[in-house]
Amino acid sequence: MNIHEYQGKEVLRQYGVNVPRGKVAFTAAEAVAAAKELGSPVTVVKAQIHAGGRGKAGGVKIAKSLDDVSKYAEELLGKVLVTHQTGPEGKEVKRLLIEEGCDIKKEYYIGVVVDRGTGRVVMMGSEEGGMDIEEVAAHSPEKIIKVVVDPAVGLQVFQARKLAYDIQIPAEQINKAVKFMMALYKAFEEKDCSIAEINPLVVTGGGDVMALDAKLNFDSNALFRHKDIVELRDLDEEDAKEIEASKYDLSYIALDGNIGCMVNGAGLAMATMDIIKYYGGEPANFLDVGGGATKEKVTEAFKIILSDANVKGIFVNIFGGIMKCDIIAEGVVAAARELGLDRPLVVRLEGTNVALGKEILNKSGLNIVAADSMADGAQKIVSLVK
Repeated sequence: MNIHEYQGKEVLRQYGVNVPRGKVAFTAAEAVAAAKELGSPVTVVKAQIHAGGRGKAGGVKIAKSLDDVSKYAEELLGKVLVTHQTGPEGKEVKRLLIEEGCDIKKEYYIGVVVDRGTGRVVMMGSEEGGMDIEEVAAHSPEKIIKVVVDPAVGLQVFQARKLAYDIQIPAEQINKAVKFMMALYKAFEEKDCSIAEINPLVVTGGGDVMALDAKLNFDSNALFRHKDIVELRDLDEEDAKEIEASKYDLSYIALDGNIGCMVNGAGLAMATMDIIKYYGGEPANFLDVGGGATKEKVTEAFKIILSDANVKGIFVNIFGGIMKCDIIAEGVVAAARELGLDRPLVVRLEGTNVALGKEILNKSGLNIVAADSMADGAQKIVSLVK
């Protein structure tokens, strides 16, 4: 789960991470009022969307007067920002962060992630923070310094101190940087984050070490422990189909293709999308109904697929282990009848109760194309859609 920058900074503030003063605004009038309250000679007006690259896309403005704040707020609110993370469709700006200006002396990068390679949390740092950090990582990876954290003892002070020295934090700010890193790691661990990224981390003219930006992502599987974080969820930033799927504990991600997929098991779902691509098709979604799906759950999954106007055909690919083929078949038939199936449907069933599942489909009276294998099913749905 993602949250906005201003929300992430409030979470970090609770752990003693130094962040600028700021307030959220939903209108130009609220933006001006917030700027007045902050009383800073320079005010930053920042678009709040769940995507990086806002600065390059024109989503961050420096205001030197209240008139500037009003002008920039009116310009940004309602604007569709297109960044390298939003895709070509972009995201509409519905809220702003109004923040006090900062005397930036030098920008750095600090991030905490779960590294699948080591199976541990890793804190990364670079002396070249800011808008071009992706280019630094791509072309000068040696400038990204990594510290692997032992889960038994957590981030150690000596590790933070070494990282601070390695990324060239000035000697007089080392202690402040160490305190910053320790607090950031504590927030990451206690809030079950999957990413905690500070870009840029800045040293100010006054000698402070501060998070000028903050990106926090949270492990969805741990949200039951963090009701305060769940309350920060902004549904406007999420796909409506993905929101609906989450209500039924379905793993669904919308894509840009036209072949809807319903599969059980994340690995099989990935393989299904790959084989559709292999045969010249474009998957419209990733959808894993899971191993313990009920008829009702399958029905809802089918409804979500059909609610996508881009879907021109559907491929159901089920290997029944824990998930029984007859349950899938009943759900598919129920949803198709309820919604009025008007698009090609190819079904491949294999495993537990496969004979019963195929019998349910055959007796349904629906126009369902049976497939003998995953490759056969992919070829058939691609052909039918084309």
